[in-house]
Amino acid sequence: MSRYFNTSGPNIPVEHYTLSRQDLIERGKKLVNTNRYFTIWAPRQTGKSTYFRLLATELEKEGYKVCHVNIEHLAQAEEAFFCHYMGREMDRSTGRKLEKGSLRWLFDDYINAENEKYVFIVDEIEGLNPEMLNVFLHTIRSAYHSRSEHALKSVILVGVVNITGVIQDNASPFNTNDNLEIPYFTDNEMFELLQQHETETGQLFSQPTKEKIAYITAGQPGLVNGFGERLIEKYENLPIIEYEQYLEVEDWYLYRALDKNVANIINKAKHQQAFMEKLLFTENKIRFDIDKAEHRYLHVNGIIKENKEGNITFWVPLYKKRIQKYFYPSMNGEAQEIQGNIVINAYFTETGMLNMDKIIRGYQEYAARRGFRYFIEKDENGKPKGLLEAALMYSFETYIQSFLQVLEGKSYLEAHVALGRSDLIINVRGQEIVIEGKVYYHIGQFQKGKVQLAYYTKGLSLTKGVYLVFVNHKVTHPDVVEQTEIIGNVEITTYLVRYNIETDFSEPRKEGQL
Repeated sequence: MSRYFNTSGPNIPVEHYTLSRQDLIERGKKLVNTNRYFTIWAPRQTGKSTYFRLLATELEKEGYKVCHVNIEHLAQAEEAFFCHYMGREMDRSTGRKLEKGSLRWLFDDYINAENEKYVFIVDEIEGLNPEMLNVFLHTIRSAYHSRSEHALKSVILVGVVNITGVIQDNASPFNTNDNLEIPYFTDNEMFELLQQHETETGQLFSQPTKEKIAYITAGQPGLVNGFGERLIEKYENLPIIEYEQYLEVEDWYLYRALDKNVANIINKAKHQQAFMEKLLFTENKIRFDIDKAEHRYLHVNGIIKENKEGNITFWVPLYKKRIQKYFYPSMNGEAQEIQGNIVINAYFTETGMLNMDKIIRGYQEYAARRGFRYFIEKDENGKPKGLLEAALMYSFETYIQSFLQVLEGKSYLEAHVALGRSDLIINVRGQEIVIEGKVYYHIGQFQKGKVQLAYYTKGLSLTKGVYLVFVNHKVTHPDVVEQTEIIGNVEITTYLVRYNIETDFSEPRKEGQL
């Protein structure tokens, strides 16, 4: 039986495609060999459990006895049960029975063991009953101070949140400098994982497919394996899995996948909805600050991180796509009206090319006639809920999706990990065009957006991009105009959509009112 992509639980190298991550293993071994007590943290499905087992295997080759205990289910456990559970796991892993029934004496039998070297890995440490955590850490601290003279050489605490602050507050022996973070896969590591499948089965992934998996997952191990598993399961008879097949699986992940990891991310985002909407639907740069509760909460749950400039950025593009889709208001009756007025042949030239100018002009007329208030989500009292930017762009996406359904086309939302609006790629009869939607704030941002769109469009090996800019009716800057420009050998066409806060978001506008 050949190996396969694993999407549940730790990897077993003889059964699953597995990366050795030797540099990380060596870092862990070095900490243990120098008698360090350290912490490891990473969001779920980042390969922590796989890493621990690989590290334990290497340590056992060097004569260590390793006990790996998961305590996530012990949040309500009493001290006696916790000690009994630890004792059972220690006996199973190291062969030494634990006689003590108190946390204060938990490691005594191991400290006094002669000619032995023990390592304890305590997984899901945040799952421990909070009332016992302080006592447990002091027990470890007692062992730490004489660690070079006894058998308990290293204790490793593992969590899905960064627990350094917690353990420092409890005067523990864990040094913040010794925190070992498990990073997502690099592109090369992800390519290596996919290559294991190629080598063992002969089925190949095209280079564009590999690059898109690397981009959409940001190397998140659970998602990388998930894409691999879904692609080979759905297209097991194809000798080469092409970009077209990747797009089908991405669409499945966005609209139909009941993925527990994605569901968990959305659930976490819901707890910070106001802040998430600010991140998703505006382009304001926000300084990352771990001391701010909403920043810390979203960071430790794998949603946001700090970029090179010190600002907040999204961690995983797929997560941003799903979260963004979740926070959009539900589709309303506008779609039916739009579809009823579409004459398919009118949107193609005589040579069969998509007439993008006519599509955008049609949207401008629609927006001028209907406004944007219909796309605002209302609260239970009928008051507008959510942000202006969300309503503006949702108006266009409703229009274009309605259009694509009639023409049997597709769209792909390219949610960059940065903040603000995302690019939309539409695909009709094999023709692809990038559309960037933005809200106008100032001339610098307006001009920079064109350059960014050209750069991204060129990166997709496309030659045309549409720059759709929503502009307040009060803006009169002479350079804010519609035009077609060549930027970096890419044709960028700018279209303006005017909006009026007073008419769009207060009383309904009347037919013919602009």
